[in-house]
Amino acid sequence: MRERLSSELSEKVIHYLFEPTIESERQRSFQNMMDVNKAHLSMLMFEGIVSETAGHTIMHALNEIKDTGSEQLKIDPQLEDLYFNIEQELIERVGLEVAGQLHTGRSRNDLYAAVTRMNSRDGLQKVCKLLLKLRFTLVELAEEYCHMVLSGYTHMQPAEPITIGHYFSAILHALERDFTRMRRALQQSNVSPLGSGAMAGTAFPINREKTARLLGFTDTMKNSLDGIASRDYILESLSVMNIFMNHINRLSYDLYIWSTDEYGIVEVGDSVAATSSIMPQKKNPITLEHIKAKSSHVLAAVVSATSCMSNIPYGHCRDLAGESTKYFWDALNEVEAAVELIIETMQTMTFKEQKMLERASNNFSTVTELAGLLVREAGISFRQSHQLIGYLVNYMFQHKMSLKQLNSRLIEQASTEMFGKRISVSQDKIENALNPATNVEAKKVQGGPASQEVKHQLDRLKQRLLQDENWMSQQMETDHLSKEMLRTDLQQTK
Repeated sequence: MRERLSSELSEKVIHYLFEPTIESERQRSFQNMMDVNKAHLSMLMFEGIVSETAGHTIMHALNEIKDTGSEQLKIDPQLEDLYFNIEQELIERVGLEVAGQLHTGRSRNDLYAAVTRMNSRDGLQKVCKLLLKLRFTLVELAEEYCHMVLSGYTHMQPAEPITIGHYFSAILHALERDFTRMRRALQQSNVSPLGSGAMAGTAFPINREKTARLLGFTDTMKNSLDGIASRDYILESLSVMNIFMNHINRLSYDLYIWSTDEYGIVEVGDSVAATSSIMPQKKNPITLEHIKAKSSHVLAAVVSATSCMSNIPYGHCRDLAGESTKYFWDALNEVEAAVELIIETMQTMTFKEQKMLERASNNFSTVTELAGLLVREAGISFRQSHQLIGYLVNYMFQHKMSLKQLNSRLIEQASTEMFGKRISVSQDKIENALNPATNVEAKKVQGGPASQEVKHQLDRLKQRLLQDENWMSQQMETDHLSKEMLRTDLQQTK
């Protein structure tokens, strides 16, 4: 394989470059590479480029190599990569004259470009299924806690009451967008570069559409140079996963701080917690810490891949094909771990309903609705009402008064002092506005936290979720059919 070169590979090159790459490719790419070999050979035979006699001999040997498995494949790092090791095994079985015909009309460049896209497709399909699983879990939790009131926060300060169901609905809307982006990334990955050759295609009359169909690709790359030079689908996939993991990170962070003693409104199950080596009272929500950290690893993969693809020619080179995808596979594993861990953690959680309700009743998060009440009842502008309620809140803090002490008399006094006009509202209406549960139910506007509106949101989310699940099933069925098509095609060549 190294006839052009006058010396063997450096031991340092082997140790630091080829050995680790071959080993990782053996584990990740063997099956897809063997499918690419078989599809290419089937096409060569169909087009009459390789004779049936030679083709059958090669196919039989390829089947034997695949059935034996990657672990039994003899590896010589001097051969540089997994493909050359497979080719060498093929040569040992059927001879150079016959085995050498398999590589007709292709290059390692388009072969590896195709295998990488197939590996990417496999990984993204798995992520899509995990994202569906997470969305189904959150829908169930949102429905279960549709009426459970808690304080919503802005700037980490009490803002307005919402419900746990409304909160999970918000996360679900973000995850729905994530799935849309993931679908697009999967579609971008699933285009065949096979037939692009080293960069300029081939003079052999190959049939690129046939190999694309046999390998489950939806289309072919339309420019041979782009076919081997493009890895932007890796950047797109990593970026999509990074956005997804950012949402997982923020969800985990909320649950993390809610589980602190200072908040004390969530407790994770013992099965997802750890203890301290010295402090016997500790119960640490460690899964949430790991999940947050894993999002950082995905971000690092985005930076790594982007950097590898910068300042390189638009063609084939090792920093593109060998290095830019290095942490993509790790990122897929990190996403899988994070999703499974967040699902496991949420399924063990206990919400402290009474504590959440008491806090929402006393932290002044309900006074926005009281300001709205004064607008409707007294006919003043919202800005006047805002000023009046803001003044009263400040007054009550200064005098160490609780929200329950806010009454019609204080409103009358403050309005007279501020506007020279006495504003009267019944005590019943004031208490109703300040009640967190009725406060939430008053927010019936589209997208609001009222239970009926949240149910509408969840109905739409479930409908879209079922559509996405159906799309995913179709993708898996298409993948299955392509494998069946390849198997059938191979049988016809026997």
